[in-house]
Amino acid sequence: MERHLSPPLHGGLWEERALQHETLSVTRAVLLLLNNDSFSSGSERTVEFTAVQQHKLSTDAGVSSTREKTGFHNMSISYCYSMSQCQGPGQREEEEEVIGMVCQETDLKDGEMREVIVLDQKVLLVRTQGQYSAIGSQCSHYNAPLVKGALIGDRVRCPFHGACFNVKTGDIEEYPGLDCLPSYKVKVEDGKVFVSINRKTQKLTKRVKDMCSMVPDIKHTILLIGGGPASLVCAETLRQNCYQGRVIIVTKDTLPPYDKPKLSKAMNLDSSSILLRPTDFYQQFGIEVWTQKEVVSVNPAEKEVKLSGGTSQHYDQLLVSTGCRARPLSCPGCDLKGVKLLQSYEDAKDIQSSCLGQKAVVIGASFIGMEVASYLSNKAASVSVVGTARYPYERSLGPEIGKMTKEMLEEQNVKFYMNDRVAEIKGENGKVKEVVLHSGAVVEADVVIAGIGVIPNSDFLAGSGVEVDSSKAVIVDKYMRTNIPDVFSAGDITSFPLAIQRDQRVNIGHWQMSQAQGRVAAMNMLKKTTKLESVPFFWTVLLGKSIRYTGFGEGYTEIIFKGNMEERKFLAFYIKNEVVVAAASLMFDPAVARLAELMATGQIITKAQAQADDLSWLQM
Repeated sequence: MERHLSPPLHGGLWEERALQHETLSVTRAVLLLLNNDSFSSGSERTVEFTAVQQHKLSTDAGVSSTREKTGFHNMSISYCYSMSQCQGPGQREEEEEVIGMVCQETDLKDGEMREVIVLDQKVLLVRTQGQYSAIGSQCSHYNAPLVKGALIGDRVRCPFHGACFNVKTGDIEEYPGLDCLPSYKVKVEDGKVFVSINRKTQKLTKRVKDMCSMVPDIKHTILLIGGGPASLVCAETLRQNCYQGRVIIVTKDTLPPYDKPKLSKAMNLDSSSILLRPTDFYQQFGIEVWTQKEVVSVNPAEKEVKLSGGTSQHYDQLLVSTGCRARPLSCPGCDLKGVKLLQSYEDAKDIQSSCLGQKAVVIGASFIGMEVASYLSNKAASVSVVGTARYPYERSLGPEIGKMTKEMLEEQNVKFYMNDRVAEIKGENGKVKEVVLHSGAVVEADVVIAGIGVIPNSDFLAGSGVEVDSSKAVIVDKYMRTNIPDVFSAGDITSFPLAIQRDQRVNIGHWQMSQAQGRVAAMNMLKKTTKLESVPFFWTVLLGKSIRYTGFGEGYTEIIFKGNMEERKFLAFYIKNEVVVAAASLMFDPAVARLAELMATGQIITKAQAQADDLSWLQM
């Protein structure tokens, strides 16, 4: 039941003078309403306030001027209070909702979105196919404002790192990130759009999907080897889809799954700040996490793995998601004290502490090496980078972007030795002293950090029959199945068919792709046929600036630039066979997010479109 109150003075419903009183608090308004004799459990009352009363009520409720925050000048807010009774053991639960009129029905057109304020909470208001919906306004990954992202159909993609959310439900549909967004009730009445928020949950900016837990009587075990994003998303997807058997994550790391991309961007983080889930999360949903344990062999015939320490573990279904390890240097002196690899949280802390005020030399001028050099540029006494190409990222992003990033770091006194490679690392008393290059250059060094590529962690599969390619990546199909029944694989370790490249087999070490593969593996373990259709999306951060990238640009023949490279604000289209196969940007959001969505819907973007001065098709 819902109606506006037209209260008599002493009729038991409401006191009109209380409604008119400018100092009436929201709390008192609720009490007056709930004390009404005719108010019953489960009923609703809506009270509309004048502009003066609304401002006072908003202030009492901790809400600043809605007009100022939304920009709507014909704004009014109605507060709706509802109470429901739960039949528990002597318990009664009260729920209180606040309804805000956020805009006129005609203010947004289809395919438009706007950030509005209800009860001091930012909400993303979206109109699609003539209908309004409202969800949380911030991406659940790193809290980016989704209003600056790309809206296509019923999905909004984060402008920063590419996570996607359904605008009707708030459910996460593409990674990175783990959590969904809150969704809010929307009502359109008399040409006005109203959004309601529950007071008890108003500060929640993300939500975990409903998940089951383990039932001890179910004798079925899914073993997930590796503690990265693929294993975690696989475990969560299993529980989200009512799998109640045993789920075990085995990792040689000292930590449960954590945000590994941060290690090269901010090396001094506390371990608790990078955990993807708190410890009690795993306990709540019956997910076992075995840290500091390593699987040394797999026996598919017996459905058993052996672990370091000599113990064994049975499985019914297996996920191989052990990722890759950093490729070590192989030159003379590579075993000296002070030569480092970045693979773990402990490695990051060690590099950070070892380089403070010292001379650091980074070997490798691609993503890890450049991020480490960027981070150390204002912490080490000196930073030098050695690379084999003319410019950083030359093979992946192209020489123009490589030249720009080199100049960015040179402005921070990072010195580059390009078109060169390490001949020898010399030391004194067993510790690094200098790096000798093939060109004859000698670079003083206290610490050497190698970022020269990775090797798939698949050695333990020897003798298992699981098929790997020439680089030792595990071969899977689009359902993340290996050639062995009940053995799946996901993450950086896989060689998989990429949908946007007509199922060309690739190996891509992106965080987002690992998460997507973990989900696909879980769905197919549960016999819910699901194909991998994600579009690659990644980012790198240098000196606080993010370069975003989507697609698969291997073998590109041309790059078309928009914007201004000198101003470090650009969009780059990578062309192959007259179509756009990838894109990169800096300070050009949400172009890459929109392109990723276009690729995800199967659209072909032609070279002619990329060349055109008119980019209206990007809806920037």
